[in-house]
Amino acid sequence: MKKTSVLFLATLLLFSISIYLTSCSDSNKNTILEENEQLSGGTATGFSFSEEAFGEAIAKLSASELDKFQIGNSFFRNNWVSAPSSVTARDGLGVVFNSASCGGCHFKDGRAAALEGFTGRPLNGLLFRLSIGNKPNGEAIPDPNYGEQLNDNAILGIKAECKVMVDYQEIKGNYADGTPYNLRKPTYQFVDLGYGSLATNVMVSPRIAPQMAGLGLLEAISESTILGFADENDSNKDGISGKPNYVWEVSKGKKTLGRFGWKANQPSLHQQTAAAFLGDIGITSSLFPNENLSASQQTLYGTMPTGGNPEIDDQNLENVVFYTQTLAVPARRNHTDTEVLEGKQLFMTLNCGACHIPKMQTGNFHSLQQLNNQTIRPYTDLLLHDMGKDLADNRPDFEANGQEWRTPPLWGIGMIKTVNKHTNLLHDGRARNAEEAILWHGGEAQNSKEKFVKLSKNQRDKLIKFLESL
Repeated sequence: MKKTSVLFLATLLLFSISIYLTSCSDSNKNTILEENEQLSGGTATGFSFSEEAFGEAIAKLSASELDKFQIGNSFFRNNWVSAPSSVTARDGLGVVFNSASCGGCHFKDGRAAALEGFTGRPLNGLLFRLSIGNKPNGEAIPDPNYGEQLNDNAILGIKAECKVMVDYQEIKGNYADGTPYNLRKPTYQFVDLGYGSLATNVMVSPRIAPQMAGLGLLEAISESTILGFADENDSNKDGISGKPNYVWEVSKGKKTLGRFGWKANQPSLHQQTAAAFLGDIGITSSLFPNENLSASQQTLYGTMPTGGNPEIDDQNLENVVFYTQTLAVPARRNHTDTEVLEGKQLFMTLNCGACHIPKMQTGNFHSLQQLNNQTIRPYTDLLLHDMGKDLADNRPDFEANGQEWRTPPLWGIGMIKTVNKHTNLLHDGRARNAEEAILWHGGEAQNSKEKFVKLSKNQRDKLIKFLESL
């Protein structure tokens, strides 16, 4: 056979193999690329990828609804002032507080950063829940001197409750391929306590302020859908036993399903918002009409001027709630990228999707029709899971025990770096990136974490690339 014929046949063979491999690759890509999966919030998806990505309004709001959104945005982002003030709609700050505005913790509607050492600066979105036990309905019994939340700021002339120091212990480990990694474990110290000692039996839980996007869609998921994900007794023996938290709904005077907060300890955005106004800013509402003062602080400051009774009226509270309900979820980026799709496949193979459920439908009961009947991809089940002793806060919260946390939604986490200039994750921000967050998983997620540790570096990079596309 002539040399040219051999070369031609060899070239033809290589071309055929190339076509075959490309075809296989495209076929595999098509099996894991879902229609419209870039639309994390269905028609309530946003397409801003700037620093304002978490602050975009959902589509199809009417002119009057957009006005309501803007008013809510103003009350969310602008500072409150101490009373009395000529700015009567925004006075009543404190007496003690964590931030002068909602946006002080959720900067640009995003996620707060972890505390780094001790510089005397405000916590800016990291707060500490306190309790010495639980009431019969599951509510926390507050610390006698400091209440249910430590406040590191105070109005002029008043002592703040404390300052906070943090020390990080470096924990070293290795992947199965020998690649080293480092984690950091925080230890907190409360100094300059302004109102005596904390109770000897006080339980303390650090909580970081998460990003706000998509909360209305989570509220629009039906209770039956959430309960359908639960498997409290692990009947299918997969090691995952998510359970619902039932919490006290103040306006109804009974326990209902919790879905917001790090332990799913709030039942609705209305109660979550009103509770944050009181606990974080010191602003009373008709739902929580009493000032944010412990019994001993009430003796000292109970006669001080307030911003009215309540300090935020029902209409403006509703405007802020509407704002939080109508923040769009950023669309996926690079969702068709081959490595992102391979990372998605690894995510499911490692069984991460058992808790971070990728896709579900909202119901048809929400007052905002734009949130109803949407196919959404939040990557959560809104249930409580045992995450192991390394992440435990050892503080019960209604029916959540000291090792249980609600599955946090993953949508939007790839935009935190753009919006907030950091990549801190988990309930206290200890994880410096998504990789560290995975490595902290224990309890029900232990098997998935161990499988992640056994991946090659190339596979780990692809899985992280997928998470960063969310």
